[in-house]
Amino acid sequence: MAQAVRCNRERIALIHGDRRLTFGEAWERGIRLANLLLSRGALPGDRIGSLEDNGISAADLIQACAIANLTRVPLYARNSAEAHVHMLANTQCKLVIVDAHYAGEMLSIRGQLPDLVDVIVRDAEFDGLLAESSSEMPSITIDPDDYYVIRHTGGTTGKPKAVAYSHRSWLAACRDWFYIFPQVLAGDRCLHVGPISHGSGYQYLPIWFAGGCNVLMDHFSAEAMVEIIERERVAFCQVAATMLRAILDHPGSVGRDYSSLKCMLVGTAPIHERTARAARELMGDILYQGYGQTEVLPVAFMGPAQWFADVPGSQPINACGMVMPFALVEVWDENNHPVPTGDIGEIVAKADGQMTSFWNNPEETAERIVDGWIKTGDIGRLDANGYLYLVDRATDMIVSGGYNIWPLDLERVIAAHPDIIEVAVFGVPHAKWGETPLAVCVVRDGYAVSEQHLITRVAEELGSYMKPSRVVFQLEPLVRSAVGKVNRKALREPYWMDVDRRVSGS
Repeated sequence: MAQAVRCNRERIALIHGDRRLTFGEAWERGIRLANLLLSRGALPGDRIGSLEDNGISAADLIQACAIANLTRVPLYARNSAEAHVHMLANTQCKLVIVDAHYAGEMLSIRGQLPDLVDVIVRDAEFDGLLAESSSEMPSITIDPDDYYVIRHTGGTTGKPKAVAYSHRSWLAACRDWFYIFPQVLAGDRCLHVGPISHGSGYQYLPIWFAGGCNVLMDHFSAEAMVEIIERERVAFCQVAATMLRAILDHPGSVGRDYSSLKCMLVGTAPIHERTARAARELMGDILYQGYGQTEVLPVAFMGPAQWFADVPGSQPINACGMVMPFALVEVWDENNHPVPTGDIGEIVAKADGQMTSFWNNPEETAERIVDGWIKTGDIGRLDANGYLYLVDRATDMIVSGGYNIWPLDLERVIAAHPDIIEVAVFGVPHAKWGETPLAVCVVRDGYAVSEQHLITRVAEELGSYMKPSRVVFQLEPLVRSAVGKVNRKALREPYWMDVDRRVSGS
């Protein structure tokens, strides 16, 4: 990062709204924040939680943690307070830095976090705090295998699992994303619609290293995004399929100048064929698709020449990507043995950017890592031309609008109502979000609870993106397997009868 500053000091590194910072200015803010965190008691290797939207301050933390050898632990703004407590406590965060509008929530849970020393709020006085901090680069030794970031993902129990990246593995993951992308040139602009604290952050450093400019949006709107692409001459960006669908549905997207775009990556959830083809017609051959997980990535990617190709023996338009050159990908049966090419099984992978373990969770680690291979929990097939296809999920996880949702979380909240005897939650197709949770509840005779009450209850306790779109009430017991477990697959099957795979895209 320092080398990129030396080579591009006067170039624009960051844009957020009307604010523009050069590499020199952005790096100095990173140094000052690093010194501020160290002055508040952080030591190299300590974990620093963050709750933030995209903005200059979120970029500051990326630089600061690299400089001070601190480990970022980004929180999800749409998560519940309970999830925040779990993520911060599990990683023993010493400090938390939050945007001002999240301060009340963070301060309310501070008492549940014995390892937490301080909460730093980015309020009106924050830039003054930075200005008072030293601009002298701290002298800190960094080993490539020291931890740099801990990102959370879902686990089989529904609680977030912490995936730790070292400096080495994070750089490898970020680098390999760009293997099939067009070359990044100095001055190229990359638009971050999603949070740089999460998926979009994989593109932040490759752009920085090449002297490009990271353009930050703090919230998504189709109108604002197409306006920024045109005004700022954006070359790279990453979108969820739902965002791309919103752009296509927005009347103002037609007639815009998309000629600056080199690469629009569609990730986080499957994309529908009609959306891909319509986007290509509107914007040209700039669409890329990628598949991977926080635990291992990148696994499979493809550009427009591969995605929209006519390849005998393959169906590229229905694939999620082609196996990446620096990833090993196989499809296994239930005994962890590779299946013949074209057969269906669980997708497993190895890559330089994969996790070494779940933080503080050896049991879940043993479930997900077998002989160095990461078991993805996704069911798919790999054809003879290297195209990878998603067919179903081995787990019960629901992916709705790019967010991972675990049925157990919703079931716990719904089952607490006295009218509910038992409940099963599973994913069903949704025209906008790809998939959405549906809850089937066995209720007591004479029940009074309403569908809307349970939907609101889930939204209030877990976050709005977790709420079920429908709640179905019945008096008869839920269907069960031979060993007495609720059979979610049997319950959801009628809702998927008219689609050719058991995962859905926007």
